[in-house]
Order: sequence, then structure tokens, then C-alpha cells
Amino acid sequence: MAIILGIDPGSRLTGYGVIKQLGGNFSYVASGCIRTGTDELPERLIRIFNGVSEIIAQTQPTVFAIEQVFMARNADSALKLGQARGAAIVAACHAGLSVFEYSARQVKQAVVGTGAADKAQVQHMVRYLLKLPANPQADAADALAVALCHGHTQQSLVSLAGQASKTVRGRLRK
Repeated sequence: MAIILGIDPGSRLTGYGVIKQLGGNFSYVASGCIRTGTDELPERLIRIFNGVSEIIAQTQPTVFAIEQVFMARNADSALKLGQARGAAIVAACHAGLSVFEYSARQVKQAVVGTGAADKAQVQHMVRYLLKLPANPQADAADALAVALCHGHTQQSLVSLAGQASKTVRGRLRK
């Protein structure tokens, strides 16, 4: 069993989502947003670090997954996003968690089936896959999607490793 903490980083609003994975089954644990307000960037970064640290302490995840920085139109925004990611990653590393990173396209592909999905499609599929009564807030849904992406990716890798092992055993018997 794995407890996966997914993060959708942002310098003003960082989404988080925690799911439990048992084999191919996923269940919802928690989700929400860390709101940093309009303070100066250093204060927002410490809020992200403290918020992620608190979520880790409360939910005890076994793994941490985060969305990679995408190339934004505004270089300043991309830099701030990268710093927000860094604050969250440091909190995970400080807690001893393994960190996995996924592009937005990978996350959408894993959850919706197309890397070009919009936010509404991601929210809908997260709600469906986790059997939630309503769509989660957009940033929380994105974070849950990151966690689901990690779960699906790891499940696929285990499956591929099992198939490769069977192939090798079959060749050794010949």
C-alpha cells in the first residue's frame, strides 16, 4: 500500500492531494490548497514549506509527486513557480520522502487520456476515479491528478517488470 502526496505548485495557491493506493485501487484521503496571500515571495515560500510539512505530518505519505515547471509566457512567473516547487520539494526531502516529478502533459494523459485536457476535464476525471461527491477545487484536483499519475505510472512499471521477468524465466527454461 502506498500513500501518495501530490502537489500542484503555485506561488500564491499550492494545491495538494493525498490518495491511498492498494494495487490498482485508489481512494481519497485529503485535498485542499495552501494559500500564501500577497506577502513578499520569501514569506510565501515559507508558508508553502510549512504547509507541505504540516500535510506530511498529518497524512504520513510514503511518496511525494509534484508537477514540473512548464514554460510560461512570463519568465518572472516561471521563476516564482520554480521557487514554490523548491519549497515543497525541500519539505518532502526534509521528511525523508522520495520525490517524483511529472509534466502537466503526463498528468493529463494518465488521468484523462489526453495530454491536451483542460482543467474541467481533469476535475471531472479525478471526481470519477476517486468516487468523490463533487468536483474538488481546481488546484486540489490538479494535485490529486498528480498523485493519480504517480500511482498509474508505478503500477505500469510493476506490470512491465513482471512481464519482463516472465519473459526472462521463459528464455532460461529453453
